[in-house]
Amino acid sequence: MKISTEIGSAAQLVGEEKAVEYVAKAGFDAWDFSMFDMCGYDWRKKVLVPSDHPLASVDYLKFARKLKQIGLDNGIVCNQSHAPFPSIPPMRPFLKRAIECTAEAGGKICIIHPDNDKSAEENAEMYFDLLPFAKECGVKIATENMWNWNEKTEEACFAACATSESFLEHLNAVNDSSFVACLDIGHAEMRGVGSGAVNMIRALGPHLQALHIHDTDKIHDSHQIPFSMAIDFQSIVAALKEIHYQGYFTLEASYYLENYPKDEVLKGVKELAKSARKLAEMFEQEI
Repeated sequence: MKISTEIGSAAQLVGEEKAVEYVAKAGFDAWDFSMFDMCGYDWRKKVLVPSDHPLASVDYLKFARKLKQIGLDNGIVCNQSHAPFPSIPPMRPFLKRAIECTAEAGGKICIIHPDNDKSAEENAEMYFDLLPFAKECGVKIATENMWNWNEKTEEACFAACATSESFLEHLNAVNDSSFVACLDIGHAEMRGVGSGAVNMIRALGPHLQALHIHDTDKIHDSHQIPFSMAIDFQSIVAALKEIHYQGYFTLEASYYLENYPKDEVLKGVKELAKSARKLAEMFEQEI
């Protein structure tokens, strides 16, 4: 089983170029192309915010090619990507740009969030708009299980794809082999939101072609290194083995590096790789 990790958290500290290099040096097989800085979003004012990131410039494809080459020079590939969000109509041009950058970097799957509060049919309209372009680029689109927050109960609550039933409704509404599932393990395990990761893995079956793996306290969206909090990864890995999962084990422990100084980021990425390799070994062994 091959392992991968998002580069966004390391890039915040050392830049994308060095992040890809560190992911390779740490022992990962691939890197997940984080594109959140392609376009900013002001959640309070609910408006897009211009970005000065290279992915927002006219040379965005050149930047994607540069990262791909850094990876190849260090013996790893881009396996998947994460488009910017939220997936609202004004963001649509950036979602297409994310698909284009995924292809340019060599990635095969681009994760594009559904709109949390839209129905499967409403979200399908967005995916129908994006899929022809994705197919031209040779990239699959993956939707992801989401969550909302209930202020009264102080726990997560329903959002698009949060339950097995909602996830399957979204997949069936599009009904296209180029539209697949990315299961966020941490989201699935948050109290009050959904079906639990094991149940969702079994329900999704062959639709499940990508993962976002991180640990949580099962209340908050903690995005921490696996085996550090409350999630039972043994049962989750066993369920993945049960459905013959064939994708990468991709980490999205995006808050883990927050307390690392710049000169120790590689050390932190190595710890992430160690946890991912432990998951891969669990998968490869008889559980």
